[in-house]
Amino acid sequence: MTKGRAAIQAWFDERGWTEFDFQKRCWNAYLRGEQGLLNAPTGSGKTYAMWFGPVMEWINEQKKDFRDVKPTGLQVLWLTPLRALASDIARALQDSCDGLGLPWTVETRTSDTSQAVKQRQLKRMPQALITTPESLHVLLSMSGGADLFKHLRMAVVDEWHELLGSKRGTQTELGLAHLRSLRPKLRTWGISATIGNLEEAKDVLLGAAAAEAKSKIVRVKQKKLMTIESVLPESIERFPWSGHLGAHMVEKIIPLVHASKTTLIFTNVRSQTEIWYHRLLEAAPELAGQMAIHHGSLDTGVRHWVEDALRRERLRAVVCTSTLDLGVDFSPVETVIQVGSPKGVARFLQRAGRSGHSPGATSRMYFVPTNALELVEAAAIQEAIKQTDVEARKPIINPLDVLVQWLTTLASGGGFKRAEALAEVRGTHAFKDISDEEFDWVLDFITTGGRSLHAYDEYKKVVLNEDGDYAIADRRTALRHRMQIGTITADAALKVQFLSGKKLGTIEEGFISGIKPGKSFWFAGRNLELVRIKEMTVFVKKSSKKDGRVPSWQGGRIPLSTEVSEHMRMQIDAAAQKKRTRRIEMRTLEPLLNLQRAWSLLPEADTLLIEKTFSREGCHVFFYPFEGRLVHEGMGAVLAYRIAQMQPISFSIAMNDYGFEILSEDDIPIEEALLRDVFSSDNLVEDIYASVNATEMARRRFREIARVAGLVFQGYPGQKKLNRHLQASSGLLFDVFEKYDGGNLLLRQAYTETLAFQLEEKRLRRALDAIRARRIELRYPERFTPFAFPIMVDRLREKLGSERVTDRIQKMKLQLEEAAG
Repeated sequence: MTKGRAAIQAWFDERGWTEFDFQKRCWNAYLRGEQGLLNAPTGSGKTYAMWFGPVMEWINEQKKDFRDVKPTGLQVLWLTPLRALASDIARALQDSCDGLGLPWTVETRTSDTSQAVKQRQLKRMPQALITTPESLHVLLSMSGGADLFKHLRMAVVDEWHELLGSKRGTQTELGLAHLRSLRPKLRTWGISATIGNLEEAKDVLLGAAAAEAKSKIVRVKQKKLMTIESVLPESIERFPWSGHLGAHMVEKIIPLVHASKTTLIFTNVRSQTEIWYHRLLEAAPELAGQMAIHHGSLDTGVRHWVEDALRRERLRAVVCTSTLDLGVDFSPVETVIQVGSPKGVARFLQRAGRSGHSPGATSRMYFVPTNALELVEAAAIQEAIKQTDVEARKPIINPLDVLVQWLTTLASGGGFKRAEALAEVRGTHAFKDISDEEFDWVLDFITTGGRSLHAYDEYKKVVLNEDGDYAIADRRTALRHRMQIGTITADAALKVQFLSGKKLGTIEEGFISGIKPGKSFWFAGRNLELVRIKEMTVFVKKSSKKDGRVPSWQGGRIPLSTEVSEHMRMQIDAAAQKKRTRRIEMRTLEPLLNLQRAWSLLPEADTLLIEKTFSREGCHVFFYPFEGRLVHEGMGAVLAYRIAQMQPISFSIAMNDYGFEILSEDDIPIEEALLRDVFSSDNLVEDIYASVNATEMARRRFREIARVAGLVFQGYPGQKKLNRHLQASSGLLFDVFEKYDGGNLLLRQAYTETLAFQLEEKRLRRALDAIRARRIELRYPERFTPFAFPIMVDRLREKLGSERVTDRIQKMKLQLEEAAG
């Protein structure tokens, strides 16, 4: 047994712990020079599986007692997608160093780290640094930044599944490829929860290194124990509508909170955390002081206080979003409650794992539907978990805005040569097939501004010097670039603070601009009155009013995954065939399902149901593919366009995750459309562009691309530009490229991303092809069915607003209930 192995085993023995088999497999693989991916559930001991390999190696290398050796430089780089994870990981790693007597220091470096600590790190790096992809790129953008990594032996990417499939994942790929060129013997390991494409996830993480060296996936063999229970309403509404049931479920949640030491209550979006915190406090005032709120827009100090209070068991409940659904260790959490469908199997499993966060412990999860039909999603997700049918995370290919940013980062960090940079870039999965022409276009763009911006010096960020090196133009350009490194884009955020100076967090300009001084809104669990907005700060004071608007944030709706969609169709298929089901959710839904069958049809898995109904508004045609809102948005637009080619007619379209509606004042000739193969996937892209305002959608997409590529400067700290100014700047650039530079690759990217991400063109094509293979049932119900009602309600909400529409919905619902008996 080596010195290092003996030291680790003694450390485990002192704590009464036993090393898991998967931990030993990871340590041995690392020591053999291998790299790869660890697939492990939350709370299984995965951090130590990654950590002790390089620790053993370093101990083995020392010729004298390792406790007396002064270590040199950064040995382990640990990348995490969330700042909240960094401090937890650092604490666990430093505790192990102290327990071993290992003379290593472990530190974090994120946007929360003080400038004093950051400056000290540049002079004397710790032996382990936990940081984010953005902070790594900032380090590499500094002159001499490469020297900080000259002793690096291992890079760990935590929660890799969370980064994969996003531009942050591409950013991580580029950073790792550069580190491998600096340290050819660097070993890279990722940690991932279960996803549908683990092998591909490993290959993306390692890039070209996956083929050049031994790589493997280490899987944890022991299954995570988990109990899942749906919280069922007292009675089922046969005409459900989105969010309506949620308010009635508060009384069912409170006993669950009281029965547990600590409970995390997850919602899907930040606005819902504010709403549910307020509802729970109104229903259970005794929770005041024992319940908190946590989401990404709260001030860092507020979030850290909540996280610390969770660890110290000072809180009974926290209402939160995805800011707490990654690998943060909150051992006191006994119960997790998911409010509303998480829309994906992987997300559900991730959140369930927040409870029972220790090896061998059982995770306990309650699902609270916010409308009756979400019980179908609950049954579908549980069946998918049983079959280990988890979503894949598909990597992004060729995002040139990220490459523009990366090459500017390299230029800021001491410069680069074309051939070396191209080889590095092609060493990533994202850019493995980039052509010479595309790479040279990017080089030309950052040095000259390209075909349409060559007259403006601010776009000539990089210069080609006499030695053939591409270097940053000047210090001011380098500074501005560092301040904008990253791929996370959002509406302009304004600080929210009391007149006394206490900071509460940030709120998006798009919401706060609609609030007048003197009016109130809910934020950070408080009702606040707007006093004034000065520059980029929203000054507030406490309000005693009971009412107030709830903030909205961009990215509000999570799309339904293909896996959940497929299992929903199977659940409804079983109900249609009157098969006996063990799923309590589907048995509970029988009143609604029986009425749908009586008035129209319960579609089997090989059937597409279409309903044509008339009302005072006109002709309604409802389609139920169960493919998710984004696919339905594109499908509805394409079908409406194709029908309009047969007969001039105007439409409005509404959709939810289960289906969509086409509405017209005139009779919609759906019968003729079906005879003409309206669901064909032929000429799909052309019909998408003809049916939606593709230019405007691409213009909106280009805002993010312009920010990532550094075309729009967002301002210095404390002097951030307002969002309307940023939009105007990116919009002007879009128009210039459209008019004078049609071959601009960033412009082309805007259209490509619109198709891929906003309209989900590939999934839409698959859905259309699947529909053509199904039997189509066209029914003519006399009134709106249980499936149709929630789609129609969503349309009325968009048209009239939530408050004005409530009375009208209740009246319609009462009439339908009377008709149903």
